[in-house]
Amino acid sequence: MKVVELLNGIGAGQLQDARWVKARASDGLNECVELAEVGESIAMRNSRDPEGPALIFTRSELAAFVNGASKGEFDAMTV
Repeated sequence: MKVVELLNGIGAGQLQDARWVKARASDGLNECVELAEVGESIAMRNSRDPEGPALIFTRSELAAFVNGASKGEFDAMTV
């Protein structure tokens, strides 16, 4: 397996062993983000650009985001 340095903005296509997961609530038009475990981190990519840049998060960073989203803290940004 090729070792790739995990930096924000890395091409998602470079994460060769990543198994991307899309939310079941996705609209079917590739209007979604996808997540993948990459080592101890979580990568996120835009499903419309699967070879484009990926953002890399620690599990605690992603947990904090999910917690805030579940409490509606970002609702004003999705209207």
